[in-house]
Amino acid sequence: MRILVVTPWFPTADAPESGLFVAREAAALGDAHDVRVLHLDWSGRRDRESRAAGSAAVRRLALTRANPLDYLRARRAVRLAAADADILHTHALTGLLPWLRGRPAPVPWVHSEHWSALTAPDTLGPFGRLALAVLAPALRGPDVAVAECERLAAALRTRRSGPVAIVPCIVPPPGTLTPRPPGAPALIGIGGLIDRKDPLLAVETLAVLRERGLDARLTWVGEGPLRAAVATRAQALGLSDLVTLRGSLTSEEVARAIDESSMLVLPTRADNFCVVAAESLTRGRPIVSGDQTGAVDYAHPSVSRFVSERSASAFADAVESVLRESSKLTAEEISETVRDRFSPASVSTALTGIYAQVHA
Repeated sequence: MRILVVTPWFPTADAPESGLFVAREAAALGDAHDVRVLHLDWSGRRDRESRAAGSAAVRRLALTRANPLDYLRARRAVRLAAADADILHTHALTGLLPWLRGRPAPVPWVHSEHWSALTAPDTLGPFGRLALAVLAPALRGPDVAVAECERLAAALRTRRSGPVAIVPCIVPPPGTLTPRPPGAPALIGIGGLIDRKDPLLAVETLAVLRERGLDARLTWVGEGPLRAAVATRAQALGLSDLVTLRGSLTSEEVARAIDESSMLVLPTRADNFCVVAAESLTRGRPIVSGDQTGAVDYAHPSVSRFVSERSASAFADAVESVLRESSKLTAEEISETVRDRFSPASVSTALTGIYAQVHA
């Protein structure tokens, strides 16, 4: 099939992690289909290039949100690019802004949604809530909407009457698995240093674990406005030498950081698929997470705990429980709990089935 992927998020030289999940999906689809990617880059920058995605042909169109004519440019570019396509596959609700009314092109239309605001609108400010109210009706238009987890699928079903399918994100399997490190537990948190990820609770959880006699330490990967607050909290709790803030890392560096850890501890208040949880399991590391996450779809109870109570003692209980129950499991046995669920081939096959249905 000839697939046109239209996305506002895609990796560029200066932002290689942006929309990486879209690029991985396009590359996987390119192994079985003729795939073209139209990156509608609304940054307003003319001096950047979109990165390659396997055999998929990638084209970037520089646009500016403040220019009304650019919305017309986007509409025209998609209509022309879709002229010989069998399937149009759009990504992200914000990417549908030029099509608040009407279809982008007269071909079967699949839309993948990722915005956490749909499942956690309470995390939005006034502008975000207004944007959600304006954009949400556009979700009624696609022939099929695709969510990456049941949590997001349920939110989509309240916004549209048409079919909603679930296809997970791609998490590339590691070439080899690194054995779990011996000795004191090395906890890792991954995500922005923001309220929604609650890194302060991760630090407080470490404090409780150490009060209970567990010689643990914490590394946090990610950047954000709470960096100073996290460092201050660690110092106040006497943990400055045991809490490491590594900032933003590349996907390869994140993988190495997971390999160096014993388990993921992510006190998130709201996540959809949660790539870092899937990656941790794939790489043979158990997880503890807040319970408002799509990771509940795929994490086996023997290697995970999902905590509803927002307290350090509850998260510490979960960490100790998972460490105890998974103590004799190898990295290979933990990874086996998710098998090839997130592999490029599995995701490509699932999407191909959806394309066949809407193209019939």
